[in-house]
Amino acid sequence: MSQTAFSTLKLHAALLKNLSSLGYEEMTPIQAQSLPHILAGKDVIAQGKTGSGKTAAFGLGLLEKLDVKRFRVQSLVLCPTRELADQVAKEIRRLARAIHNIKVLTLCGGMSIGPQIGSLEHGAHIIVGTPGRIEDHLNKGTLQLNNVNMLILDEADRMLDMGFQAAIDAIIDQTPEQRQTLLFSATFPDQIQSIAKRIMVKPVMVQVASTHDNASIQQHFFKVENNEHRLTALCLLLLQHRPESALVFCNTKRETQEVADELLHFGFSALALHGDLEQRDRDQTLVRFANKSVSILVATDVAARGLDIDALDAVINYHIAHESEGHVHRIGRTGRAGSKGTAYSLYSGKESYKVASLDANVDPILDSESLPPLSLLEESAMKPLMATLQIDGGKKQKVRPGDILGALTGKNGIAGKQVGKIQIFDNWAYVAVSQDVVQPALKKLGEGKLKGRSFRVRLIHG
Repeated sequence: MSQTAFSTLKLHAALLKNLSSLGYEEMTPIQAQSLPHILAGKDVIAQGKTGSGKTAAFGLGLLEKLDVKRFRVQSLVLCPTRELADQVAKEIRRLARAIHNIKVLTLCGGMSIGPQIGSLEHGAHIIVGTPGRIEDHLNKGTLQLNNVNMLILDEADRMLDMGFQAAIDAIIDQTPEQRQTLLFSATFPDQIQSIAKRIMVKPVMVQVASTHDNASIQQHFFKVENNEHRLTALCLLLLQHRPESALVFCNTKRETQEVADELLHFGFSALALHGDLEQRDRDQTLVRFANKSVSILVATDVAARGLDIDALDAVINYHIAHESEGHVHRIGRTGRAGSKGTAYSLYSGKESYKVASLDANVDPILDSESLPPLSLLEESAMKPLMATLQIDGGKKQKVRPGDILGALTGKNGIAGKQVGKIQIFDNWAYVAVSQDVVQPALKKLGEGKLKGRSFRVRLIHG
């Protein structure tokens, strides 16, 4: 019998029999590493993308722990979108086929709340839902979580992206402290780590993907003749590698604006970030870059401080940083969370001494690479996958992420996977949607109501 067979686990015979009938024999890496800890009752943080088998990992854990005779909500699974919640509930029901009278209930926004209240009156063992709607039921008193002994955050990074931090905190406050908590996330931004510290007890870390180290950043150096050549070099690198998100570093405020303007002129999707921007413009710039509706951000070191953007495809040094430490800090922004990152640096003859002094063991003469061919300039620049919609209502108007997600994905709406980051400020909110659903999304938000009110919605251009 192999080490990774499901039959090696301490599971109810009925669960094992059902797994076998479903054709589940061998565990996936994430299941093999997390299930023994989950079944031992430990808190677990697991890095896993969709398709890694994570649903079966936490699904088997909560079914093993479940007491069917106690008709109370014992497990709560939080998911970022309705589609994922439906998928998770379906998988749990499949895994639970051999256990009679188990009730799994899905509670998501974008569906009318009345029938959900009716279903809750009949009780349930397992609730799967989106944070906004779960919070609504808690506020209405239609859902009690005082018997929950297992809490699961699925795709936690995506829930934070969609602005559900406050809702998640409110929900966790209503669950017993004596519970098991499982957190699944594809990436580990600082926000996830601070949540884990707050809500988990001595969690076991399970990472299937490789972690980030300096070896996962590939550095490339290109020698340029003059400023005109520098700009051409930048365009060539962008056209050849076509990064979904690239951060271009310049050494002066003036230059950031000039470079961004030139890139726009060439048809790229670019914005400048520097100290002279008004706070509202800075917020909007960061929102659009973080939600992937702008591909290139041109920034100074000072302006880029505190940028919390995960998994940048590329960092490009338009000029070499003034000191070695600055260079390390710049390039460390790419290739986070187990993905490979790439850094491209442009330098002139005058800057060769700066290249030589970097901690990268780089020889400015020997390590200079050839730029991509000039014929690439005839190609068109890549367009972002997302677009940003601005809603003229925010925290002060009590608009929450769940309201926006529900309005977009409700009846005849767009799919949850076509909705990107949701960010809410005091008097306005931003939501990213796929480029191909901009018109239906504008229509849904413009004609629909948020918090019973109509708000102006517009697409941010340029």
